[in-house]
Amino acid sequence: MNTQKRPTILVGVSGSRASLAALRWAAYEAERQQGLLRAVLIWAPEQRASYARAVGGADAPQAHERARRTLADTLRTVLGPGPLANTTAEVMEGAAERVLVAESAEADLLVLGSTAPLTSLRSIGPVVRTCLSLARCPVVVVSAANFPLDLRPQPDPASEPTQRDDDRFALAADVVQARGSGG
Repeated sequence: MNTQKRPTILVGVSGSRASLAALRWAAYEAERQQGLLRAVLIWAPEQRASYARAVGGADAPQAHERARRTLADTLRTVLGPGPLANTTAEVMEGAAERVLVAESAEADLLVLGSTAPLTSLRSIGPVVRTCLSLARCPVVVVSAANFPLDLRPQPDPASEPTQRDDDRFALAADVVQARGSGG
């Protein structure tokens, strides 16, 4: 009996091109490590000024449903239409950086996308910056600017990746790893 724990790779998904690249990289890495892929889309209620008139309670379920559809569409676009073995997808409410940091405690790797080239910490957004500082697992940041995102149908998962494929994924992702101080 194999008692080894399978690694869990957590990926933040927003529907942006950067998160598509992060999802593709995370799926590849989960496959390579024979791990579990956990895709999370986080939505936050619309912020309103304290003096603004309250909006009816129907907004939250609609926003949650839009987030659910975005996540499902993103998974189909990037990973294909079939059933996703070893993959879970969740929609959560809250501030993205807080939720991702909290969820990183249960992950072996957190993968995020960045629209900017990763030349300095100033070039990345606040969610990535916060996760690099506080995540409780290593963090990989995939730069959409440098990742060759090809959204054509994916090859049969039973086929072995070639060394060239391994090199392409390793070199295309600007990888930034950090050990969070929060854990």
